[in-house]
Amino acid sequence: MFNHLRKTCKNRLAGFLRLVLGLIFFMAGILKLVVPTLGEAFSGQLIAARIPLYEAGLYAVPVIEMVLGVMLLFGLHTRISAVIAAVIMVVATYVHIVANDPSLFPLQPVEPIGPVVLLVMLAYVIWKGGGSWSIDLRETH
Repeated sequence: MFNHLRKTCKNRLAGFLRLVLGLIFFMAGILKLVVPTLGEAFSGQLIAARIPLYEAGLYAVPVIEMVLGVMLLFGLHTRISAVIAAVIMVVATYVHIVANDPSLFPLQPVEPIGPVVLLVMLAYVIWKGGGSWSIDLRETH
């Protein structure tokens, strides 16, 4: 059913961006769960932006980011993973715009530079697919 979404070609740029995105999302999820100051900052961001279902999001988002990171690293169902990651980045952009407290962003600027750059990278991966070195390429080519 989803095989047409998995079609990709030997695109090295898409493969490289996918790997970088996978690493970023996987590490972001882990860091939010295991580094107390980053977990507190994430909690503060959710509260400041008045994100609904705060308690669920506090733990679900990092776990989802880790799963997406693994999916992107392996290039498995890349487009679906990238779309879900893009939704998270749209929310992150909103959070950056609404929560303008620099203490809530210890590793990045308050401006939504990071989320916007990741959205551009994700858009390319959504367009081209998993690219080189992906399971999607191996299984659909």
